[in-house]
Amino acid sequence: MASSTTPLSDQVQRFLFDDTAVRGELVQLHQSYQEVLIRHNYPPAIEKLLGELLAAVALLTATVKLEGTLTLEARGKGEVSLLMAECNTGEQGGDQLRAIARYQGEPTGQTLTELLQGGQLVITLDPYEGNRYQGIVALDQDTLTACLEGYFASSEQLPTRLWLAADSKGAGGLLLQRLPDDARNKDPDAWVRIGHLAATITTEELLHLEQHDLLHRLFHEEALRIFEPNTLKFGCTCSRQRIANALASLGEEELNEALKEQGKLTTECHFCNTSYIFTKDDLPELLNEAIVTPPPNARLH
Repeated sequence: MASSTTPLSDQVQRFLFDDTAVRGELVQLHQSYQEVLIRHNYPPAIEKLLGELLAAVALLTATVKLEGTLTLEARGKGEVSLLMAECNTGEQGGDQLRAIARYQGEPTGQTLTELLQGGQLVITLDPYEGNRYQGIVALDQDTLTACLEGYFASSEQLPTRLWLAADSKGAGGLLLQRLPDDARNKDPDAWVRIGHLAATITTEELLHLEQHDLLHRLFHEEALRIFEPNTLKFGCTCSRQRIANALASLGEEELNEALKEQGKLTTECHFCNTSYIFTKDDLPELLNEAIVTPPPNARLH
């Protein structure tokens, strides 16, 4: 076990098994996950689900090698109405993660089913270049892991297995994927065997054991090839410029009316809680901005 005095990195680690059709990803989140939690006073059950969602979005982004933004958005009709996590790639210093939850009162449920009471999980891939893609997953299982595995199984994607976990200190995930068979696969039994090995992982190991030590513990008898890890960090895409663009879409008449009633316009980012204030003196700036659709992560007071 890694020493408690040794901070574990926030990163996703790619690996594959030589001469097989199996590859994998391993992610651990500590500081980025804590950055999400310190901005909101979430109950423990919601913290856990958000941590698993963050780990899942990091794994899926790495798996599809997306250059853009990948969003996991779970919407339900229960005590929790929204769980959302995003990964934005290509940022200096590492890919950026963020997450939010919306709920009423003090939730009494513990599982995904109890908290959201059904609903759906929308997977959105928004590349910097190319077409936007969305997939929809029914939230009809008790765990996010089971829902995502069901999605891969039913949508004719590559066979995929997932392990997700989170506690108050960290979040983590392990993904295995079976690639199409070709001449390089000299071990047809590898998928089943490696899956059994991965299933021995414990929550404590997934969250708090250093990644190379964990991979060695699980797969030391396999021909494992490990690649350079990809760094992850908390980050938000909000900015004064983007908020100004969004407010401009309201039009001059509505902006003037709002400023007359309130004296100022204040927007707050759902993800990072940063506030942006605009007064009457800023009206020319707002009206000169391009008319765009308001971003979904800002609210107007």
